[in-house]
Amino acid sequence: MSQQSQHDILIIGSGAAGLTAALALAEERTVLVLAKGRLDSGSTASAQGGIAAVFDAGDTFENHIRDTMVAGAGLNRLETVEFVVERAPHAIDRLSALGVPFNTEGHDLHLTREGGHSHRRIVHVNDATGLAVQQALLKAAADHPNITLLAGRSCIDLITGRHEERYSGSGRVWGVYALNEATGRVETHVARATVLASGGAGRCYLFSTAPRGATGDGIAMAWRAGARVSNMEMMQFHPTCLYNLEVKNFLITEAVRGEGGRLINPTTGKRFMPYYDERLELAPRDVVARAIDAEIKRYGLDYVHLDISHMPEDFVREHFPNIHEKLLGLGIDMTKEPIPVVPAQHYTCGGVVIDLRGRTDLPGLYAAGECTESGLHGANRLASNSLLECFVFGEAAATDILARWDEFEQPPPIRPWDESRVTDSDEEVVIKQNWTEIRRFMWNYVGIVRTTKRLERAQHRIKLLQDEVGDYYGHFRVTTDLIELRNLLQSAELIVRSALKRHESRGLHYTLDYPQTDPEARDTVLVP
Repeated sequence: MSQQSQHDILIIGSGAAGLTAALALAEERTVLVLAKGRLDSGSTASAQGGIAAVFDAGDTFENHIRDTMVAGAGLNRLETVEFVVERAPHAIDRLSALGVPFNTEGHDLHLTREGGHSHRRIVHVNDATGLAVQQALLKAAADHPNITLLAGRSCIDLITGRHEERYSGSGRVWGVYALNEATGRVETHVARATVLASGGAGRCYLFSTAPRGATGDGIAMAWRAGARVSNMEMMQFHPTCLYNLEVKNFLITEAVRGEGGRLINPTTGKRFMPYYDERLELAPRDVVARAIDAEIKRYGLDYVHLDISHMPEDFVREHFPNIHEKLLGLGIDMTKEPIPVVPAQHYTCGGVVIDLRGRTDLPGLYAAGECTESGLHGANRLASNSLLECFVFGEAAATDILARWDEFEQPPPIRPWDESRVTDSDEEVVIKQNWTEIRRFMWNYVGIVRTTKRLERAQHRIKLLQDEVGDYYGHFRVTTDLIELRNLLQSAELIVRSALKRHESRGLHYTLDYPQTDPEARDTVLVP
């Protein structure tokens, strides 16, 4: 018999979006927050850059809106961009009140600049903003009597009308079945409303800056439950991830280029961005990533160099203390020599379709953050708009749930998880092999530059793997690895299907078969 718990509201994910929603909801209701692995193992803690907000004297909301739309190649929804940008200063004020120690100059916030921004508007805590934000939010949540934080829970599937003791085809979401990673038992967590804040699907790719757990769980669960998913082909690749075979996923922040860093071809010794874009190293991420990808392919390189050693030593150390220290530990002194970098998957711009209140298509299910497609990012996310989206939509979802509380009825009796017909797996090697295979063909066939033929090859492999994984899932007890593999494969399938539907190149989706950009921007919406 599986354990059952009931709270007013269930939140899946303990990053910026989930904890923002939890803190707002806990003023009036009891909240359960579930995290896969540790409470701080999501993407929020590794966000180096900062949070984009208009505070600069010469800056305006209109400028921030325009920069976001330009980066998003017109695919953004204007009303969403306005909604988020106008709420940014309020989000910063609330974080300051929670004790986030933002860098200041005199009485004002210190603002840095990143690619795609027309003004200095990145509010930051040195080069480790996300970590400071995560710590402040977690402390506030842990101290709140109405919030229960449970780590080590891998969510398997959303509980919907199909799982009611008296079956219903309503699509209404009542919570989630989750594996307790410590005991191996499946728990039933029931709530009147559920908020999905589970992060992106970056681990579909071989090289990614995303944490180990970014396997598209929320996107896959919402899709299986019947929610629409949009723009999954828009995968952002960060141009500069440290190239080091021992250290995976160490990001060299955009701000290194913002403060004067140059990209150099190690074979020719030449700076190469002048050949690709007049904005040089400060061009948007998709442009810079494609330029690096082109140099690597053309010259057969493993990496290119990012060099800021021409700037004064004190300046570099002061601006990038964490990166400087981390690189020194690896034998690289960025004040004297270049840093070897490669592009890596960085951000999932598509996801579960939501409106301005954070509502999904499914009654009782809300979503916020990287697992969603809100219309903010369009075809390419502007630097430092991601944390911002988490705060704004975490709060928007909470506000709507509290305003409509009387409409959320008590959950009906739910069937417990049934594992009467499965056994323990005797072939963990199958999971490992399939995981590696997916990440490799996604990198090679569905990466920075695509072709229809490559996408079709990826699709063919996904079909074969789906039969294999489905069969495995039906016969063996769930483990975190198996849950993640199933979700990873589902996310990969959505990415490839979306990419094949878009017959143009726009923003992050660049295909050699359709190099032109259509006059009208259209979302790629997949309906279950």
